[in-house]
Amino acid sequence: MNFIRIILVLISLSIVSCTKKKEVNKLTIKSDIKEKNINQLYGINLNSHIIKETKIKRGDTFGKILEENGIDYPEVHKILSVIKNKVNIKKLRAGKPYTLFFNIDDISFPEFFVYHPRIEEYTLIHLKDSIYANKISKKYKIVELETSGIIKSSLYETMKSNGINESLTYYLSDVYAWNIDFFRLHKEDKFKVIYTEKFVDDSISIGVERIKAAYFEHNKKPLYAFEFESDSIKGIVDYFDEKAKNLRRAFLKGPLKFNRISSRYNMKRRIAFYGNRIRPHKGTDFAAQVGTPILSTANGTVIKSSYSRANGNFVTIKHNSTYSTQYLHMRKRKVRVGQFVKQGDVIGWVGMTGYTSGPHVCYRFWKNGRQVDPFKQKLPEAKPISKKLKNKYLTHMEPYKIKLDAINYNEESVKSNLANIEKKIIINDAP
Repeated sequence: MNFIRIILVLISLSIVSCTKKKEVNKLTIKSDIKEKNINQLYGINLNSHIIKETKIKRGDTFGKILEENGIDYPEVHKILSVIKNKVNIKKLRAGKPYTLFFNIDDISFPEFFVYHPRIEEYTLIHLKDSIYANKISKKYKIVELETSGIIKSSLYETMKSNGINESLTYYLSDVYAWNIDFFRLHKEDKFKVIYTEKFVDDSISIGVERIKAAYFEHNKKPLYAFEFESDSIKGIVDYFDEKAKNLRRAFLKGPLKFNRISSRYNMKRRIAFYGNRIRPHKGTDFAAQVGTPILSTANGTVIKSSYSRANGNFVTIKHNSTYSTQYLHMRKRKVRVGQFVKQGDVIGWVGMTGYTSGPHVCYRFWKNGRQVDPFKQKLPEAKPISKKLKNKYLTHMEPYKIKLDAINYNEESVKSNLANIEKKIIINDAP
């Protein structure tokens, strides 16, 4: 009977489409709907609904989509007024999928609208009778994984060719940012990593979570790294080697993940635009695309987050009684005055605000109240592990070192390891 019912609905749909000004196009019935079993999608019964799946087009709005699918403007306005404090549906991103559910008893306009901006979350809106909206986050699993590789060209390409999540490149470069220049890796450099990754629907990755332990052999020099919380009050997590020495330094080399200097600190710089007159440049310019995240180069407290004609959007951070840093020409600032930031935290994004001829961040550095060239300073090392925590760290580190040493560089074993995620240790289930 259900099958006959669906056929009749499809026939009626073709008749309705001739009489309605706004045609409901490309309606499809899920092929996996079974007669006897109630199948669900987003918690909606597929046996009683016809669905339309498509993607947001440039210029689409929520209201426009509803009007194109049979809902008149007064009703659209009513829906928007009801859900405005529940979900934000104003900004729909082109290319992202959405689904309309038409009840087979009334296909004149959709009953549900589901927008899927990210793999791990979706927005569900009920459009008929009792209107409601929910933003739903899928449960994800945190899985511990092991991987390895031998550098053939670049770290990124090695990750990609081995079937490893390429974003692990950036996490690994963060760990070794003070010890290895990742633009100058050698062929046959090697790495091993123990890390955690988030998965939804058992096998769909939503990104690397963190690196727990790593080994990098650069120019035949071995470098171990083990994650450890060195300050539980401020939540500072550092990486230490097998002898409990901190791999980090007090300051990053620059405020971007991958630094490219376009103009150095120069007190005798001459500029043709100003008649070849000397115009001192007391900062270091790092070129990057607009929107590139800008990182705090050290732990500290934000003392300025403001705008000026020359500097554009800028942030100033006081690290201690000796050192302060400043970041200019941001497109947008992310931090506020008084906020404590950790080394590597995003504080804004590269832009072209203020006096600038191209997208970059001007990085300024103060020592004892005097502006200096950071690359000519003997900067302090990061805070070591306290004596009372050292034994705890060594106990924590030892089993991870054993695990790292046991990982081989066989490519096939790496791929097999990643292909059997369901067999890995599940660290946590999260909403």
